[in-house]
Amino acid sequence: VQLQASGGGLVQAGGSLRLSCKISGSISEVNNMGWFRQGPGHLRTLVALSKDGASPEYGDSVKGRFIFSRDNASDTIYLQMNNLNPKDTGVYYCNAQIGFRGFWGQGTLVTVSS
Repeated sequence: VQLQASGGGLVQAGGSLRLSCKISGSISEVNNMGWFRQGPGHLRTLVALSKDGASPEYGDSVKGRFIFSRDNASDTIYLQMNNLNPKDTGVYYCNAQIGFRGFWGQGTLVTVSS
């Protein structure tokens, strides 16, 4: 499975961005898919994760602001990020899981200015 993320950039606080991640390869075998992020000096943490096609789970800090979605026709997942704040700054990674194996995109940088 290969993942290609895009859509990061610089945005002012209160603004919005939409990230995309194109998934290719053995996508029919993918169990879970979602987004993680790694802020400066922090560990990689969960942003949104959909398990076996169920409604996504969100990290506490993004609930009510971020929306995970997927387009099965194009094998693409999205992360709509609204009301961004500087604490949302970081590298965002898309992730796909097949059983116990995890696959990562290359990461896309999101910078939120105050």
